[in-house]
Amino acid sequence: MRENPERRTTLVNAVIDVLADAGARKLTFRAVDERAGVPVGTATNYFPNRDAMLAQAAAHVHQRLAPRPEVLTEMASRPPGREVVRWGMHDLYARVSADRRAYLALLELRLEGTRRPELGDVLLDTIGANIRANLEFHVEGDYPGGVAAFTALYLAMTGLLTEHLTLPAAWEGTEFDAVIDDIVDRVIPE
Repeated sequence: MRENPERRTTLVNAVIDVLADAGARKLTFRAVDERAGVPVGTATNYFPNRDAMLAQAAAHVHQRLAPRPEVLTEMASRPPGREVVRWGMHDLYARVSADRRAYLALLELRLEGTRRPELGDVLLDTIGANIRANLEFHVEGDYPGGVAAFTALYLAMTGLLTEHLTLPAAWEGTEFDAVIDDIVDRVIPE
């Protein structure tokens, strides 16, 4: 059978959306078909099993959350400093907030990866590659603070994003843009 790349992307995005909305336990071929709006049985033509669905979602979710190339180009064109880092952290917050499902699915995949070693390996590869690429961008771009600043920003932002997306009512009234500014001011030297 000939595969349709657009349909595969639609199905993988449907897997991500099901994970975000219903969790890994509700991830079925039928749920993916329904979410993708395709005939029942379509997902089985693209994924040999549920583990393959999870692995492909783990590999694809980062594409949904990645910065647009023009954002990276813009960052690289500016002199490295606190304000560019601040701009980058606000862009990250905006991107993840705009695609809440992708980040929630990533959290669901991380939890599922603790139970499924093969999925954990896929996540380790993709998340590890993303961390290394972002660290390299920070260090080779000569942004202030080096590895320590990058690590602190990464961990602070992942915690902030998790709180913002999973329990927003607990943080009602919190101005996350101001919190991001404060994090950057505390972590990145002038």
